[in-house]
Formats: sequence, structure tokens, C-alpha cells
Amino acid sequence: MTEAITGGYVVPVDGDPIDGGTVLMDGGRIVAVGPEADVDIPDGATLIDASGSWVLPGFIDAHAHLGVHEEGEGWSGNDTNEMTDPNGARFRAIDGIDPYEVGFDDALAGGVTSVVIKPGSGNPIGGQTVGVKTWGRTVLDMLFAEGISVKSALGENPKRIWGEQKKTPSTRLGVAAILREAFTKARNYAAQRDHALSEGKPHDVDLTLETLAKVLDGELYWDQHTHRADDIVTAVRLAEEFGYKLVVNHGTEGHLIADFLAERDVPVILGPLFTSRSKVEVRHRTLRSAGILARAGVKIAITTDHPVIPINFLVYQAAIAVKEGLDPETALRSLTINPASILGLDDRIGALKPGLDADVVIWSGDPLDVMNRAMRVFVRGREVYHFDEATGEGVVADRRYRE
Repeated sequence: MTEAITGGYVVPVDGDPIDGGTVLMDGGRIVAVGPEADVDIPDGATLIDASGSWVLPGFIDAHAHLGVHEEGEGWSGNDTNEMTDPNGARFRAIDGIDPYEVGFDDALAGGVTSVVIKPGSGNPIGGQTVGVKTWGRTVLDMLFAEGISVKSALGENPKRIWGEQKKTPSTRLGVAAILREAFTKARNYAAQRDHALSEGKPHDVDLTLETLAKVLDGELYWDQHTHRADDIVTAVRLAEEFGYKLVVNHGTEGHLIADFLAERDVPVILGPLFTSRSKVEVRHRTLRSAGILARAGVKIAITTDHPVIPINFLVYQAAIAVKEGLDPETALRSLTINPASILGLDDRIGALKPGLDADVVIWSGDPLDVMNRAMRVFVRGREVYHFDEATGEGVVADRRYRE
């Protein structure tokens, strides 16, 4: 079905805003974006009037635990960390996602249409991430990108969790050693595998080492949980030692070494920004960090780390970052095209652009003004959320099967 959102203030993100613009959607993709006079709307298309509203691409949270760490469910709904092996590269977040977790509805209310769901930070190597939409009946409906990255953790979490068990790693030395050993084994495994294949000989597949070999080959990004500046530098040193594609996650003290990160073109998925200084490694947390990093030339995305911060607060973090010095245009990019490009997903999401997924949100006004809200949300061209002004409540499209 062809749909045309017309008359709104269209913010494509990767181009200049268009006052009175049109976004044409068909088959779950964006077909055209431009001034009304330049977009040919076919006969029979459904017209959606966005006059007086802002139209933007759906927001992206590039570091969330939606569905694997369910709110209010206790241990039974927490599948974030498989803390039985320090090297969990073979674990996959997709295998623990409950698409009916209430956080997905919250995401839609906040204009978030795509998330990269990650394992937790209890292990030095936590497992594989996955990209899903925030509406769907099953995880297969929601899936748009598998094999994005591998989550890893430095700092307090792994050393505390394994140290309490009197096992390696119990120090930062041990955590780094686990990573070096894992990548060395993966490099040797890949060489032996390729040799066997070249001679037509069978070889045993090791799912853990196979995953890490893909990181070394550049097929998967390395999502490095790290807060403290010295841990961030360790992450960079390890990436340079083994040659993989590093993405700093959290980066709480990244502003202290912003020039260091910019010189090496290391992106940062920053946040959560609203948390307290609850542990030593976040004692230098500041709402000014987004602006400092961006002005230094670091590509940033902002995250809630849901459920640490409710995912519908994603845009509020960006708004407060603007108050504390982040450029408004960069703030919107940090919720859209930046997280997409940082993880190689910009061929699917992150902008209003022909060929990309038709994930579109109609806002009552500038989303960086906290008084505005998401009024209508489209995922792959389907309206899945609207705000009912009569009741003052958001309405999510029913996902249940009905005869």
C-alpha cells in the first residue's frame, strides 16, 4: 500500500529540512522525499496530513537490553548475562528476546523504531548483538539485522563478577588477558580452518572462535563496554593490536580524552546520561560529555542502556545534552544517522531517504523540545502507534493473532 505523509516540516537528517514536504512510502520502504511539488503521489495513495507537525526518521537506540532484561520480571525475565563462561562469543541476544515486553511499547511512545539489543556486561565477552524493530508479533517479524557486533566489557563489572567467584578475571589485567587469549586462539583457529578448507579436508567448527574470527575479518563490530578513560585507552590498544572495528559503548570518561578518540576515528555510543554516579568508574559523568566529544570530532550516538534509563527517555537525554552544549543538529543525528552508520546499518535506517526502511515519526513539534511528543509512528510503513489526544494515552497496534 502506498502512503504519503504531506504538509509537514520534514527533517530528513541527511539533508536540509523541507517545510511543507512529502514522504512517500510503499512496500515498507521510503520511495521519495521532497517538496510537495516535486513528489509524484500516485492515484489511490493514502494521504496522511502532517501540517503543523515535524516529520523525522524513527530514532535508534544502539545499545539496549529490550526483551532480554524485562522490566519488573526479576530473575525470570533477565537473560542479559550468561555468566558461566568469560568468553561468551557464541551466545546470541536474539535467543532471549521477548517481543511482548512492555519496553517495546515505551520505545514507540518515544519515537524509537529500531534498537540494537546487546548482551550484558558481566563477561569480558558477552555475546552477539541483533537489530530489531520495536513492533512485531515475533522476533522474526522484528528482525532487520543479524550479525552486527559482539559485546565485550572492560572495567568493574567483569572483574567484580568473576573475582567474587575467585576465578579469572579478577583484575583489569585478567580481563585484558582473557581478550588477548581469545583473539589469539581465534586467529590460530581461522588459519587452521582456512588451511583445511584449501586442501578439502574436514574441520571441526567452534562457534565461539568462529564468531571471533568474524570480528578479526571485519564482518562484525566490537562493541566495547567501557567507562573509565584508562579502560577506553585499553580498548583502543587491543583493537589496534588485533585490527578489529572498535565501537566504544558508554564512554563515560571519553570527554577526558576526546582528542585521542577523534584522532583515531573511534566512535562512541554515549550514555546513559541520566544516571547517578553510582560506582567509581562513572564518577566523572557529565551531561556536557556529548558536546565535548562532538566538538572534538568524535562521531557520537546517544543511548539509554534500557532498562537502566527507560527507552522513551532517549530524546530527553539528547535535549538535555543540547542544553549543556551539544549542537541541535548533531543531537538529532546522534539519535538517527549516527547510530546507524556507526554500526553499518545506514543502508536500512537512520534517515528519510529513498530505499531506506519506512520508519517515520510524526511529532507535534521539534522533538528536542520536551513539551512535544510522538503523535504517529510508522514502522516499515505501517502505523503501529498513535497518541490519542482525547484520552491522553498512546495506542499501540494490536499484535495478537485473531481468528
